[in-house]
Amino acid sequence: MAELKATPIVALDVPDATSALALVRRLGGECGFYKVGSELFTAAGPSVVRAIRELGHEVFLDLKFHDIPNTVAGAIKSAVSTGASMLTIHASGGAEMIRAAVDAAGPECRVMGVTVLTSFTAEGLGAAWGRVGVSVDDEVTRLAGLCSAAGAHGIVCSGHEASMVRQRYPALSPLVPGIRFADGAAHDQARVMTPGAAVAAGARYLVIGRAVTGDSDPAAAMARVNQEIGRVG
Repeated sequence: MAELKATPIVALDVPDATSALALVRRLGGECGFYKVGSELFTAAGPSVVRAIRELGHEVFLDLKFHDIPNTVAGAIKSAVSTGASMLTIHASGGAEMIRAAVDAAGPECRVMGVTVLTSFTAEGLGAAWGRVGVSVDDEVTRLAGLCSAAGAHGIVCSGHEASMVRQRYPALSPLVPGIRFADGAAHDQARVMTPGAAVAAGARYLVIGRAVTGDSDPAAAMARVNQEIGRVG
């Protein structure tokens, strides 16, 4: 496999541990990092994180913590104990909450601040936040600034904002979901990008869901992702 320009993470958005572990085994050596989100974690609990770790893979625990700082810190300590090496918080929780999360995670677990969900358009974001004339770019930049100042490892944003974030906050590592092939469907994501384009824009991590997991041959689809990432630049 060619040297990759970013780290791909496959989203295990499945309803149970049996399905998740079957997919991990099917992908084999094509992927070494998996996302466990709300659906799977609610169904299977911490044991699924440990099971994926026992298979030799890293786990990105995507639960998007958002609460008062003390509560978030406690939740993150529990998350780290499962073996997760990356997790998410909502950057809109504020600087104090982000710092509490970073402190609780320690050096072994990377904290990623979610900025603006990739399902949002500018109009939808403005409606949700009760403001008119909202700019997605401005909101991502503002929240990235909070994450940078509070010591987060990176942020979650779309590929469309990754370059802007890397230029403004070069120490932050952008994680980009909403990855689709050029010939693939956007599904429920509003701001999507191909693997190669996202890496060229500055993405450090890519989260790939249905482009791989919804394919009739997930391993071949994952190999396609790796090939596209490997030849960027």
